[in-house]
Amino acid sequence: MNPLLLQAVQLAWSPGMRVTHVEGDSPSILRRRAAELLDAPLHTALGISPERARDLDALAQENRRAVEFLSAHFGTGEPVSLRLVLGLHEGAPAAAILDLNALLVGAPPVQISGLSSSLSHEIRNPLSSVKMAVQTLQRNTGLSDRDKRRLTIANREIRTMERMLWMLSEYGRDSVPNLDSHPLRSVLQEAQAMVAPELAERRIELQIEEAPELPRARVDTVRLRPVLAQLMLNIAMGQPEGSPLQVYLRAAPTGQAQLVLKDPVAALPPEEQATLFEPFGSRLAHGAGLSLAALRRVMLNQGGSVSAEGSAEPGMVFTLTFAS
Repeated sequence: MNPLLLQAVQLAWSPGMRVTHVEGDSPSILRRRAAELLDAPLHTALGISPERARDLDALAQENRRAVEFLSAHFGTGEPVSLRLVLGLHEGAPAAAILDLNALLVGAPPVQISGLSSSLSHEIRNPLSSVKMAVQTLQRNTGLSDRDKRRLTIANREIRTMERMLWMLSEYGRDSVPNLDSHPLRSVLQEAQAMVAPELAERRIELQIEEAPELPRARVDTVRLRPVLAQLMLNIAMGQPEGSPLQVYLRAAPTGQAQLVLKDPVAALPPEEQATLFEPFGSRLAHGAGLSLAALRRVMLNQGGSVSAEGSAEPGMVFTLTFAS
């Protein structure tokens, strides 16, 4: 099978508009196995009207690689948005088909994707100047305790803005991750170091419980560390000062490495369960509102996953499962 069709499907049909060829992931995209689609009327296979199928057939016959979008109806489920590239395949009219709903899951809105990089760059430049000025002032040995506290707060807020800018940039990024095998504990400790000043300020200590013979995680640490650090900080900021941040490193039933963080304070209202990992979709995503969305995007791009369990009562559990 053509590997490019693992997330697509190709149909070809006869002059009588009955399906003669099926290749690719038809169960996911067209909701039927290839054997069920063969010899089916084209309009039935695509979940559209006969009139719309005739229009598609005419476009395919022109062989101009025309692109068409349609809303397919399969049974009683929700409509499926499909993208078709129409042309001739070995002399027969054909279409290469993508499920747009599946394609866009976890993808950033076009506006964020297009603006995030340049916007982050434009803001980082003046922010770096402010950071240097604050750090220069902190070296003044004649500062009063009040001024020292003010500069400490300014430094903390600068770090917060830097993380927010990184989340914005990462959420819109669409490059291939640089994956390598790492011990999960070291990845966690590197992420902790990124928010060490904030954790120390609240006297939050990391408590790690690690299972024996834990499998290594295949990750891009440069892209994972900031989003993992932000999740840890989100949890820590809601906890009482001096309380532990509990993290469990274990093997999933499938043999993959898992990182589990417990948030004893946060609750997950029913109305936020479906939007928790969407940008600005939850009150749990402090700051820019992109932290959990960026975390999900990074995990999916690296072959892993992230999930959250909780209810309206305090107490949530975040589980990150890594590729091995």
